[in-house]
Amino acid sequence: MRRRGVWKEGHFVLASGRHSGQFMQCAQLLQYPQEAEEVGKALAELFQDKQVDVVIGPALGGVIIAHETARVFNVRCLFAERKEGGMGLRRGFHVRPEERVLVIEDVVTTGGSVQEVIHLMEEQGANIVGIGAIVDRSGGKASFDYPFRSLLRHRIQTYEPRECPLCKQRVPIEKPGTRQNSRA
Repeated sequence: MRRRGVWKEGHFVLASGRHSGQFMQCAQLLQYPQEAEEVGKALAELFQDKQVDVVIGPALGGVIIAHETARVFNVRCLFAERKEGGMGLRRGFHVRPEERVLVIEDVVTTGGSVQEVIHLMEEQGANIVGIGAIVDRSGGKASFDYPFRSLLRHRIQTYEPRECPLCKQRVPIEKPGTRQNSRA
């Protein structure tokens, strides 16, 4: 991940709206199909004890890695998109009641996007078998009602914007994530 430039240093607004001096851009790794395939296989191995009918990831970060994980299980891959302020299924995607669903994300910090996908799947009557991520950077703060497994754990310091020392130092800020309602 270091070789592919996943780890970034600077001043960032995270998807949660919190600020940090570090950011992980897994797209830098997943842009290489062979490496994306390897990571998908590794995530699937974490859930080899589960029966999976569908793999779903939140757009945009979870799309590629959910696809690669679904490929290993030889099942459908869906992605949830922002729709009217929350996650929704579009493009004719649907989940049948009782389908066994594995939720996959690239990086989990607060778990907000994953929680939205979980809620969406529960509304559809799905049977969620687990949540997987390439990186858990929550420091144990992301809490789910389903098994959560990650390939890596990496804790980063985050700050409320009004308490951010980088803001106080006037370090230029970047907003690299995909969530449009993040607060700077």
